[in-house]
Amino acid sequence: MIRSLFASLTAVATVAAFSTAAELKSGPQPGEKVPGPFTPLNINGSAAGQKNCLYCSNGNNPVAVVFARTADCPMTQKLIQELDAATAKNSACEMGSYVVFLSDEEKLEAKLKELVTEKGLKKIVLSIDTPTGPAKYKISKDADVTVVLYTERSTKVNHAFKKGELDTAAIKTIVSEVSKITK
Repeated sequence: MIRSLFASLTAVATVAAFSTAAELKSGPQPGEKVPGPFTPLNINGSAAGQKNCLYCSNGNNPVAVVFARTADCPMTQKLIQELDAATAKNSACEMGSYVVFLSDEEKLEAKLKELVTEKGLKKIVLSIDTPTGPAKYKISKDADVTVVLYTERSTKVNHAFKKGELDTAAIKTIVSEVSKITK
């Protein structure tokens, strides 16, 4: 009886720990309006080399936004490539996509230019903002990667990942959820 009770309590504690870890909130949540304009330094795209509002240039179109802490993570790079492909596939509905690197790393601009060339990125715009990101967006300091999918400036999907949590299965889920904004 005591063993059974102990096993049950252990199971409950384990489930509670996983659900707490999974509840990282970062960025606008589903059903919320996207907070609005901010001007990161654009690395590629039509405003390369300039501070430009990607929120503004995408208007009410469907958009995939990634807020990331580092460009060195292979899973973040894979996510960027997959979203670039999804954006190209959904060009008929004028889907846009951009990544905002939240960093003050000294050589990040050069590293991102190399990433654009190395990965053959065509549609997704890479940009750089401060380590805290745009205040209105409430990007959690604990989130290594935050993904927001929105259309008509309303958030439909949000995923936040601590360092090391973004994996192939999560990327597959995110890409499949692009359909929620491109209908």
